[in-house]
Amino acid sequence: MRHALLLLTLLLALLLSACDGDTPESTTTLRVDQAMGGQPDPGFARALEPRAFHFPQDHGAHPEFATEWWYLTGNLISETGQRFGYQLTLFRVGLRPGQAQQDSAWRTHQVYMGHLAISDIAAARHYSAERFARAAAGLAGARSDPFEVWLGPWSIHTDNERSTLAVAAQQNDIGLSLQLQPGNKPLVLQGERGLSRKSATPGNASYYYSLTRLPTRGELRIGDKRYTVEGNSWLDREWSSSALDKDQAGWDWFALQLDDGRDVMFYQLRNKQGGVHEFSRGKLVEKDGRVHTLLPNQVTLTPRRYWQAKDGERYPIKWRMQVADHQLDLEVEALIDDQLMDYTVRYWEGAVDVSGSHSGKGYLELSGYDSREQLTDE
Repeated sequence: MRHALLLLTLLLALLLSACDGDTPESTTTLRVDQAMGGQPDPGFARALEPRAFHFPQDHGAHPEFATEWWYLTGNLISETGQRFGYQLTLFRVGLRPGQAQQDSAWRTHQVYMGHLAISDIAAARHYSAERFARAAAGLAGARSDPFEVWLGPWSIHTDNERSTLAVAAQQNDIGLSLQLQPGNKPLVLQGERGLSRKSATPGNASYYYSLTRLPTRGELRIGDKRYTVEGNSWLDREWSSSALDKDQAGWDWFALQLDDGRDVMFYQLRNKQGGVHEFSRGKLVEKDGRVHTLLPNQVTLTPRRYWQAKDGERYPIKWRMQVADHQLDLEVEALIDDQLMDYTVRYWEGAVDVSGSHSGKGYLELSGYDSREQLTDE
């Protein structure tokens, strides 16, 4: 499950902004349940049933759907042993269905938003940025062959051999330039053959695939310091026209790369009463590429520790994850407590360590929390 379903509301930020580029200071921050309370224009396509995926076409944009995202996270280490986490997410949002009249180079029905973050673990610092641009006059866009998605100076694209993903983003005091290799893991279709249902409501679903372990090399920049790094990245791709059901408040999303070669993705949907929604789902990818579906009755998630933001929101940043069918009893803990993405839509997203029955690294996303939720430390 990815947070970009809420991006229909990001149009608000564009209306508040008089120009393309960084987020305007006047932008209102929204909770996930506020952002996702409405329904998209019925003229957008809906994810109703499994479909055939075709590549490289499906790496590109699907403008017939309301929202779409290209999402990268990774855990990296420098030549001197310093650890970092990173996130680069590029979102496409449809203003309305169909093609805009081509009477101006600026007219478009598509806008893009990006989030960039670098976590410096040794310094316990989390740096982040947000950008917007319309998909016009070359400011932002996506194509499939050769694959490229870009938002100003931020981009993800294949190299000349079409075997490596080149990732680049520079913004103020942070930047990255990375090369992601395909590795030996297969592309994973999430949900039911790529159809990820979020509730029983027809069309409240997305098309969703992942590349769970991409060997990564390159450079990170923080201020005037540059670090040569290597590690592993995770790519999620999802497109949809759905929103949260009225009883859903948010989710807890885990993307874990275990040292034994297995990868685990699980999103726990929460209802507004604090319970676990029956459409929570996940996948476990074996070292040899075999894939197992994870259902909510197979995964037990228990919050262990919380971090409180300055306005009172409390996020569970340490968890126990138990998957008895696969002999997993994991402790998942944030490497930095404050990895809050406090932008147009607020959520917590950050690098984590994995210990317990198995060790590893990963990323955790927490959305839909606010100060009214009653949470108790264990």
